[in-house]
Amino acid sequence: MFRPINLVPPNTRIDFMRIHKICFAISVVLVIGSILLIFTKGLNFGIDFRGGILMEVRSEGPADLASMRSTLSALNLGEVALQEFGAVESVLIRIQRQEGDEKAQEAAIGHVREALGTGYEYRRTEFVGPKVGGELVETATYAVILALAGIAAYIWFRYEWQFGINAIIATFHDCLTTVGLFALLGLDFNLTTVAAVLTIAGYSVNDTVVVYDRIRDEMRKYKKLPMRDLINQAINRTLSRTTVTSGLTLLSVLALYFFGGEVLRGFSLAMIWGIFIGTYSTVFVATPMLIYMNLRRGREPKAAEELKESQAATSSGE
Repeated sequence: MFRPINLVPPNTRIDFMRIHKICFAISVVLVIGSILLIFTKGLNFGIDFRGGILMEVRSEGPADLASMRSTLSALNLGEVALQEFGAVESVLIRIQRQEGDEKAQEAAIGHVREALGTGYEYRRTEFVGPKVGGELVETATYAVILALAGIAAYIWFRYEWQFGINAIIATFHDCLTTVGLFALLGLDFNLTTVAAVLTIAGYSVNDTVVVYDRIRDEMRKYKKLPMRDLINQAINRTLSRTTVTSGLTLLSVLALYFFGGEVLRGFSLAMIWGIFIGTYSTVFVATPMLIYMNLRRGREPKAAEELKESQAATSSGE
């Protein structure tokens, strides 16, 4: 008879709530540290936000990035970044915004074309002005805020207000620490990174909703079971699903990180962090806070008996 493969034993009884206060302290440190990094060190905004010149060129054979970088650095155009774009023949050139008006940017593009010569096909040339960059920063901020508000409204409607508040706190925790990671490492923060942050918000709330569903079911089934024990039980019963989902998603993102090229490097790194921090926040932030959100029920005489009955049901494969 075929038996399903379980990465996690089906009858785990891990006491996650035993260390939830320590995890609260760790989360506070992460959030405060992220805020300090963002406001002191700042973000390394990419060309999408700070403005500049973007050129996509294609060489006849594999591009020599070192030679191209040396050639363009000699033009004294300021910061110049080169990266492969999809294929070894395609190169993405990013040049910081030049002092002056549009004519100064066009002159810089002309210098690049003249320096590289005729051995390249110039497939795309774009210029992002500082005004457009500022508007993109504002729009990206609104997008993240609206996404978090929508998530909170959905959970509030589906469950209770306590669940909604806890979920939005956990999601904000995940998004903010992701931005803090980019500030710490000085990675390029662009529209792709914003997309990663929004993806992490969706992933985090999806994981949280699964555990919340189980908690709600357990609350209906074991009305007198102490909230602390009930949350432990719910997390343990969804642990296999959480492990499988996070593990498979992580494998996909790792493939993007190692084989997706430089263009997807920032996105995939943000997602790797998001998977870890999203799973952590579900287990140690979003669910433990329910204990302190007026959902706690006093221990009744039958509570311990109900706990034994539920554990016996779990052991029997219920």
